[in-house]
Amino acid sequence: MAKIQIDEKKIEEVLSRGVEKIYPNKETLKKQLMSGKRIRLYCGFDPSALSLHIGNAVLINKLSQFQELGHEVIFLIGDFTGMIGDPTDKETTRKKMTRKQVLMNAKDYKKQASAYLRFSGNNAAKVMYNSKWSDKMSFKDLIEVSSNFTVQQMIQRDMFKRNLTVVKCRHCNFEWKSPIQLNNLDTVTLEGNKINCPNCGKMTSLNKEDIILKKVEQIRETPIGFHELLYPVAQGYDSVAMDVDLEVGGNDQMFNMLAGRILQKAINNKEKFVLTMKLLADDKGKKMGKSEGNAVFLNEEPNNMYGIIMSWSDGFIIPAFELATKLPMKEVGEMRKQLDSGVNPRNLKMKLAYEIVRICHGEKAAEGAENDFVGKFQRKDLDISAYEDIRISGNVEINKKTNIVNILITDKRLAVSKGEARRLMGQGAIKVNGEVVKDINTTFEITEKGLMIQRGKKVFIRIKI
Repeated sequence: MAKIQIDEKKIEEVLSRGVEKIYPNKETLKKQLMSGKRIRLYCGFDPSALSLHIGNAVLINKLSQFQELGHEVIFLIGDFTGMIGDPTDKETTRKKMTRKQVLMNAKDYKKQASAYLRFSGNNAAKVMYNSKWSDKMSFKDLIEVSSNFTVQQMIQRDMFKRNLTVVKCRHCNFEWKSPIQLNNLDTVTLEGNKINCPNCGKMTSLNKEDIILKKVEQIRETPIGFHELLYPVAQGYDSVAMDVDLEVGGNDQMFNMLAGRILQKAINNKEKFVLTMKLLADDKGKKMGKSEGNAVFLNEEPNNMYGIIMSWSDGFIIPAFELATKLPMKEVGEMRKQLDSGVNPRNLKMKLAYEIVRICHGEKAAEGAENDFVGKFQRKDLDISAYEDIRISGNVEINKKTNIVNILITDKRLAVSKGEARRLMGQGAIKVNGEVVKDINTTFEITEKGLMIQRGKKVFIRIKI
């Protein structure tokens, strides 16, 4: 059995690095860790996609930190809960999946997670599937477990509610619910926007001084599936079945994790700690994710992974170092100081891309990805002042000598038609090897080194034989 680390500095870093909240409180958990008692902790991953992504890696990285302290770590695959689907905040019910689908999605999860977590050797992490106990639950069992919650508790989840704004007309004092979304009424800035009162029909400007605004909560109008209400019960029961001391998850999973805390206390009469992690977002609060088009899947090829990270905004640099790497926080702090002092962030972002590729694919792959990126985007004859917006779009092979218009339409990311190609060239939006090309009759002889075609600031395509 692994030796339990009780070094206060190490424990403090594990409980603070990237951590948003600890329930019931950080002090109590720290005291338990300092006692030298080995705790059992877990994080669950529903197989909703064929690959884990960097947001999952943030959580796996935190599990690895507890593993290094000597504690028992469980990597839980939600092959049962994955079939239900965690409710979404979208105005729809999440589509259910079959057992075959979730197992197919999860087949490489252990391999991907092993980039951060050790599954062999001393104090190896365990892989478990929650179908082991959930499949065996009877209807009587479900009723008994569910009796620890109320319907009112379940529909208080953020994803079942939406914030509306009540607007009061300054002409007739009529109040109505508006789709205007506000986060902070004290910082309302709606200058220039106008709205018609549905009562008197008069138009008024949406200035804080002219109208009264207040937020109200409303239960989601679209149907809420009963299985969605039961999802927190199913996830919460995982804590009981594994008899854990701690659950780690993203802050968007807080409700489900606290449901497990309730059940652990009610059924096993045991305290369960909950540790929520910050979501990976830039300094302006923009999240990394599939919907933003900047997600990094852990099965991504090294060169593509490196390039996608280089496409992140500069605001992701420090949060990503803190959440998704194992570099000491002292070093991360030094990089923060460098950014604040005006240092070009490019080198730090390249260091970040290298580090994440190294963790996921190894040193050799990271070196190759960096060399590939430098070869494509750091040639002296290219304007890469907007390097943070670069997307590595791939290679296109065409005939050796070709008209520029034909070159552009070989890839729809450059131009979808000859008409669009001509328009872009007329606007000066097309560069070839760093030089603006406006003449539609221009031809290029493509050598073995190829041509770098740039559309605007974001799209770069290498054309080669």
